[in-house]
Amino acid sequence: MHALDRLAALLGPQGFAQASDMDRWTRDWTGAYPSAPLAVLRPATTAEVSACMAIARTEGLTVVPAGGLTGLNGGTQANGALVLSLDRMNRIRDIRPEDRTATVEAGVILANLHAAVDAHGLIFPLTFGARGSCMIGGVLSTNAGGSNVLRYGNTRDLCMGIEVVLADGRVMNLMSALHKDNSGLALRHLFIGAEGTLGIITAAVLKLKPKPLAYATAMLAVPRVADALSLLNRLQDATGGAVEAFEYMPRCYIEGYLRHVPGARAPFDQAHDVNIMVELGVTAPRDATPGPDGTVPITATLERLLEEMLEEGTLLDAVIARSEAQRREIWHRREVAGQFSYNVQPLVDTDVALPLDRVADFLDRVLPAIRELDPGAEELVVGHLGDGNIHYTSLPTRDDPALKEAIRERIEDVVADLGGSFSAEHGIGQSKLGTMRRRKDPVALDVMRALKAALDPAGILNPGKVIPPPD
Repeated sequence: MHALDRLAALLGPQGFAQASDMDRWTRDWTGAYPSAPLAVLRPATTAEVSACMAIARTEGLTVVPAGGLTGLNGGTQANGALVLSLDRMNRIRDIRPEDRTATVEAGVILANLHAAVDAHGLIFPLTFGARGSCMIGGVLSTNAGGSNVLRYGNTRDLCMGIEVVLADGRVMNLMSALHKDNSGLALRHLFIGAEGTLGIITAAVLKLKPKPLAYATAMLAVPRVADALSLLNRLQDATGGAVEAFEYMPRCYIEGYLRHVPGARAPFDQAHDVNIMVELGVTAPRDATPGPDGTVPITATLERLLEEMLEEGTLLDAVIARSEAQRREIWHRREVAGQFSYNVQPLVDTDVALPLDRVADFLDRVLPAIRELDPGAEELVVGHLGDGNIHYTSLPTRDDPALKEAIRERIEDVVADLGGSFSAEHGIGQSKLGTMRRRKDPVALDVMRALKAALDPAGILNPGKVIPPPD
């Protein structure tokens, strides 16, 4: 029987798609990486994933795993390949409130997990704008970050165990819920962030955290980025590390937000160059229980610190959310970044990480460096300032591939000179393959290629992604 007939028989009409039934898998969120898959496989169990991979391995068919298709770097483009979608594997198998863990399948949508654990007074703290459509397998495969990395870490830090189907169809069970398990190599870390090039993550054991009893959320304006970092450290010291989010939105971002988002409102009456969204979250009743005057202690702590900084001149303006609606408006201003930033064309988007005390240097140096190549270039910037992750988008004056690649290299130069990384949380996919070849340690690339060859000797898992071929 032809391989596709075997796969169709294995998965049934709900699990196998071709022709027009594949439409939703032919483009990703960016629209920049259209796909023409051979077929779409939608297994409902790990056993079916295993059987699909065994057939693909035998027949020499390439397989591209797919989740919510919200990636930004072309990691799920699948021309002439089988797309293996995990969307039907969407069960939350178990929530253990006392252990503070959740066991979930790879197709669980992040927002659905948030809702499920909320009923137990817990949170899965990974959050970003695509949470309503991204899936757990995808966030693990890219080691996604988001706005709460400052306090809780990225996806790798929130994962205790995984189940993985290898290229030959074997299932590796690493579904540990142990906080300590020093039994050999930490294999799960090979697959988290590998973008489906080494194996297909089908399930995971995730860490849960107590749901904050109260939040204090505010928009702040400071004179300089250095003042923002001083504010962050003072907030952490005053609250025992309660800062959950510390987001950077400079003037250029606010202007873009006001220009492109219907109904958008400016955060302050006066425009400022350095705008920060901060959120504190507390779980102790002493910090969350309103006093006789109705003031929540964590909010009072924030107010006192901001008053001190206003007097010192290191804070220019502040708006504190006084209701959940005001808090959501503040968050919305940050979370719509992707929705409008990709509407501005042409662009060169980057996702860089820097030591916290070098972020200001990067922001001072990068635009002048780009303007040596393109004097009229502009920029659109937003970032997770608390962990040093800046989403820097250059807006060149013309859609010239050579110019855009030169700009990308110039940004890389500045990042490297400051001891940073060219990739913080969006993964590599295809768009950063050139950067990987230029900037990654050559020995590290050789080790990556050796691991790929050992785990996927036929090269059928998500080929052409993450690891550049040797020169």
